[in-house]
Amino acid sequence: MIQSRNIMALGFFLVLGVGLLAGFTQKARPTLYIIGDSTVRNTNEGYAGWGSYMAEQLDTTKLRVSNQAMAGRSTRTFVKEKRWEKVLATLQPGDFVLMQFGHNEGSVPDTSRAGYRGVLRGTGPETRELTWPNGQKEVVHTYGWYLRKFVREARAKGATPIIASMIPRNQWKDGKVVLANDSFGKWAAEVAQQEGVLFVDLNQITADKYNALGPEKVKALFPTDHTHTNLAGARLNAASVAEGIRKAKKHPLARYLRKT
Repeated sequence: MIQSRNIMALGFFLVLGVGLLAGFTQKARPTLYIIGDSTVRNTNEGYAGWGSYMAEQLDTTKLRVSNQAMAGRSTRTFVKEKRWEKVLATLQPGDFVLMQFGHNEGSVPDTSRAGYRGVLRGTGPETRELTWPNGQKEVVHTYGWYLRKFVREARAKGATPIIASMIPRNQWKDGKVVLANDSFGKWAAEVAQQEGVLFVDLNQITADKYNALGPEKVKALFPTDHTHTNLAGARLNAASVAEGIRKAKKHPLARYLRKT
C-alpha cells in the first residue's frame, strides 16, 4: 500500500513538473493593438471599421487582436484622453501596434468645439499653446509629432509599430478616387520612413480597389456619408491592410497572416 502511494505521488509530481516546464517554455501569444478613429472601429448599426475585421485576416491561435480605436478621435485627442496611455500600459515585448489616423485632424486647433480635435499640419516640431476656459494649458503638435510619439513609445516597450494611411473617402474626380497622398497620407509615409517602420499605404491599396469597382458599386459600401463604411467596406479595408503587410514578407507580423 505504501509503495503504491509512493508511486502515485511520484507520478503526480512528474506531471506537475512537466506542466510547469511547459508553462516556462511556451511563448505567450503576442497581441496586435489597433488604434485609430471610427473608420477603424465603429459600433453604430449598419457601420463597421476595418479593425473589427482584422482577426479574419490573422491566425488568432497565435496572435491576439485588440482593437482600441475609438470613434471621433484624432491623434491629439487619443493622447489627450489618455487612450494611448492605456494601450501603452498593457504593451509587452513582441506585441504590435497598428495605427491609422487622419480623418479627424483637419480643423484648426483651438479651444472651440470645432478645434478640439485639430492638429498642426505636417510632421515638424511646430507647436501651438492653447489656454482653455478653466485656465488649463495645452500644447498642440503636428500630426507627424503624434505619430512619432506612438512609434517611439511603442518601441520603448519592445513592441513593433506599424503606420497605415487613412482609408480613402468616397470622393471622386475625373473618374478616380481622390487620394490623401498630398496631406495626411504623405505625412504618415514620411514618419514611417524617418522612423524605419512598416508603412501600409491603405489609402492607395483600397483606392485601387475602388477604382476597379467603379463609383456605383463603391457607393454601396458607404451607407450615409463619404467616410464611414458598412461591414462589406470594413472587410474590404481589412483585406487591404493584410495585403500591405503581406507585401513586406520579412516583417514579423506577416507570419501571422492567414494563407490566401
